Amino acid sequence: MSDPGARPVDFKVVLVTPEIPGNTGTIGRTCVALDLELILIHPLGFELSEKSVRRAGLDYWNHVRLAEYPDWPGFLAARTPRRDQLFFFEDWGRDSFYDATYPRDAYLVFGRETKGLQPEVTAGYEDRVLHMPMASPHIRSLNLANAVTAAVYQAGRAFLQ
Repeated sequence: MSDPGARPVDFKVVLVTPEIPGNTGTIGRTCVALDLELILIHPLGFELSEKSVRRAGLDYWNHVRLAEYPDWPGFLAARTPRRDQLFFFEDWGRDSFYDATYPRDAYLVFGRETKGLQPEVTAGYEDRVLHMPMASPHIRSLNLANAVTAAVYQAGRAFLQ
């Protein structure tokens, strides 16, 4: 029998060196809505105490399950995620995010708004990098908060009924 108090998913949203506080606040709000953990990898391009983070997260920010790490190696050492838990999102990813099979305890990893994920983050994980299809040649990328929301709902479609 399943635990009635168990979370339907235990995804973790990982933002590696995010730069725009409003995006992080909006992502925090999405994490609260789905009861997901938000993991921030420093350095951040802002202070978490900035009004814009809290304004985007509204009065939900105090409910964000938040963890912070000083850098990517520190995160890997502390969390020791399995390879099959890690999903990186970049426009150059080989496979579509629609085609991945996400475990209930996946880490969904996103890079900074202006430059994406650093090569040292994806090194050795190139086969785990996914892209989000875009039909227009006029768009380079999606807004980070929008991309995270699309990814968590796509990844959770089997669990969030």
